[in-house]
Amino acid sequence: MSSTPHDPFYSSPFGPFYRRHTPYMVQPEYRIYEMNKRLQSRTEDSDNLWWDAFATEFFEDDATLTLSFCLEDGPKRYTIGRTLIPRYFSTVFEGGVTDLYYILKHSKESYHNSSITVDCDQCAMVTQHGKPMFTKVCTEGRLILEFTFDDLMRIKTWHFTIRQYRELVPRSILAMHAQDPQVLDQLSKNITRMGLTNFTLNYLRLCVILEPMQELMSRHKTYNLSPRDCLKTCLFQKWQRMVAPPEPTRQPTTKRRKRKNSTSSTSNSSAGNTTNSAGSKKKTPAASLSLATQVFKRDYTKRS
Repeated sequence: MSSTPHDPFYSSPFGPFYRRHTPYMVQPEYRIYEMNKRLQSRTEDSDNLWWDAFATEFFEDDATLTLSFCLEDGPKRYTIGRTLIPRYFSTVFEGGVTDLYYILKHSKESYHNSSITVDCDQCAMVTQHGKPMFTKVCTEGRLILEFTFDDLMRIKTWHFTIRQYRELVPRSILAMHAQDPQVLDQLSKNITRMGLTNFTLNYLRLCVILEPMQELMSRHKTYNLSPRDCLKTCLFQKWQRMVAPPEPTRQPTTKRRKRKNSTSSTSNSSAGNTTNSAGSKKKTPAASLSLATQVFKRDYTKRS
């Protein structure tokens, strides 16, 4: 029996995970449950294509992921874009983690026109570490998610604020090494910092440099330019935007049409006729006066 792309058991060359799911509307918490299942299906052979497909399924193209926590040297806040999100999740497993899942308790949902916001004040990120020793780490904090209000319901913003964490070591391991003080001393030391491995922390520090370079990387990928030419082009365009004055916004001129009113034209014509008649009336006394003076002059000359 041959499988086709329309077969629900169809598997692509990259595995069954790469088949696009049928759009459907579900609750936001169920999307986190699906993400946990997808993370559990990860294998040691999962490459960059697998992680990119994972991010494509659960994150929007313009998604951002933010982590806030406090270390020994002060509070930290890291924000990465969509292109760096796949690598973030992969670094979690590269640091010795074998299992990763999120638990949301008493979350609040708010619906908007184009998005759904989930605010969970009791979120736990649970990681199972296989090395350097078998340890379960529970990282607790507040998780705020913004989903798109559509059929795919992908994450647009992810903000996880870490408050505290706990590292749990099985009692069986402590009993096995009860007589070895060196192993007990090693077990007493933390293997994470605020629940994050050194691989993840180093990657977040590197993202501070990589995030502003996304424009250079995309330009290099699109136009196949050298890194130096990409930098020159980006700096020149930024300089042009800074130097060039903003274009003044012209308000569109609206032409007003004059109304043709018969009443006004009639009144104007009547007013014109009135002025003409008044002018003629004014001219009549002047003309009669000139005639009277002429007659008076004639009579005066005759008498003289």
